[in-house]
Amino acid sequence: MKYREFAVRSGARLRVSEIGLGTAPLGDLYEKLPEAAALDTIEGAFAGGVTLFDTSPHYGNGLAELRCGAVLRRHPRDSWVLSTKIGRWMNPFETVAAPSGEVYSPGFAGGIPHRAHFDYSRNGVMKSIEQSLLRMGTDRIDILLIHDVDVWTHGKDFETRFREAMDGAYPTLDRLRKEGTVKAIGVGVNEADVCERFARAGDFDVMLMAGQYSLLVQPALASFLPLAVEKRIGIMLGGVFNSGILATGAVPGAKFNYKDAPPDVMGKVGKIEAICARHGVPLRRAAVRFALLHPAVISLVLGGVRPQEVRDNIADAEQPVPAQMWSELKREGLLDAQAPTPTSD
Repeated sequence: MKYREFAVRSGARLRVSEIGLGTAPLGDLYEKLPEAAALDTIEGAFAGGVTLFDTSPHYGNGLAELRCGAVLRRHPRDSWVLSTKIGRWMNPFETVAAPSGEVYSPGFAGGIPHRAHFDYSRNGVMKSIEQSLLRMGTDRIDILLIHDVDVWTHGKDFETRFREAMDGAYPTLDRLRKEGTVKAIGVGVNEADVCERFARAGDFDVMLMAGQYSLLVQPALASFLPLAVEKRIGIMLGGVFNSGILATGAVPGAKFNYKDAPPDVMGKVGKIEAICARHGVPLRRAAVRFALLHPAVISLVLGGVRPQEVRDNIADAEQPVPAQMWSELKREGLLDAQAPTPTSD
């Protein structure tokens, strides 16, 4: 496993593994996961050299945080980097409806029966942090992110939520950073333009961006990622398989951004996969290696529900990819010509 070290505005330096563990699946995303399997996955990631663990109160209404804490507390606190989020706090005294498609718990099949409430105010932030620390049994958070302030989550209420986050959450996180309660602050969203808007509105250390820079699509390349380099914002990338199609290939039922992949996406992935095959590179390995090439990126936050999945991600990150493959993808118009890639092996 390789590691990347970067300075943050608190004066601290964070050293994170190139492959981090994203824990949304460990919060019973889409299906209930046996407790033992979830804990084995976290322990397996740590044993494999993963030091960055990204979680959230949103993942199973706190279940992923509980599971992370149960494992990580066994290891010295300085041996792992904890990233979690604010934006929701849980009320255990409210009745919880069955899982549904609404934004409070989309796709979670199980989790803890505590009702989630969106809240980006100062009081909401402090309540969320307190609950997270209690669930995980730790006294500090390394990276704290403002979660899901984006159009996909809030729709017509996005502007209201953005103002609430910048007026309430941001100054609260900034104060906690200055006090040393957290080392780094940022945002975690699925939209590159929202990342850019936050980057211009505040002084952030890191951002977790999902699905916006991958071997298949690069909407963050032209504007946001250069800004991240300029402002020294470390990027944690999620969604580098675009919900699965860059891991499975263009097979029947392949998923792209949480839905069945449309014909044009299936066709493009098929062409990318064919070029990768000519160079002896599995598609998923190409997806992992490509995402790590941008200078703004500090880690890929990849999910998994079995230790073998984590081991596979680590192995893909460590395997070389011929420079000629990137050149051919660009010549064929399948990869943005401006995407950073090596020109020689």
